[in-house]
Amino acid sequence: MSLDDDDVREILRLIDESELDELRIDTPELQLHVRRGRVSVPADQQPSTTAHPAGDLHAIESPMLGVFYRASAPGADPYVELGARVEPDTVVCLIEVMKMMNSIVAGVAGTIVEICAENAELVEHGQPLFRVEA
Repeated sequence: MSLDDDDVREILRLIDESELDELRIDTPELQLHVRRGRVSVPADQQPSTTAHPAGDLHAIESPMLGVFYRASAPGADPYVELGARVEPDTVVCLIEVMKMMNSIVAGVAGTIVEICAENAELVEHGQPLFRVEA
């Protein structure tokens, strides 16, 4: 039995409507592991920071393709604003991938000097989300 994208979306919808905290499905064609709550982003998908050629500016880049959200919910205050001081473990935004919210941390200490992405817009892997002055 193989699963297509619609099957996976239906599984995620059912999980979203259920009381389950975690589900793992392993088939020869697919491995799916879904967990509710705060997500720990794998090391290979952690946001990267790149030094800006002008000096002490670092870009917080998207570790994945998804929808960028500045706040935890519509109408909630954004995680960070221009001028906000961040530490490497400060959550700066969420990226939604297939209805799963992924907390993105700054990865660098400094001050937010630019917000590069638009709220509720699709972002690409490696796209700058914020610029931080270290």
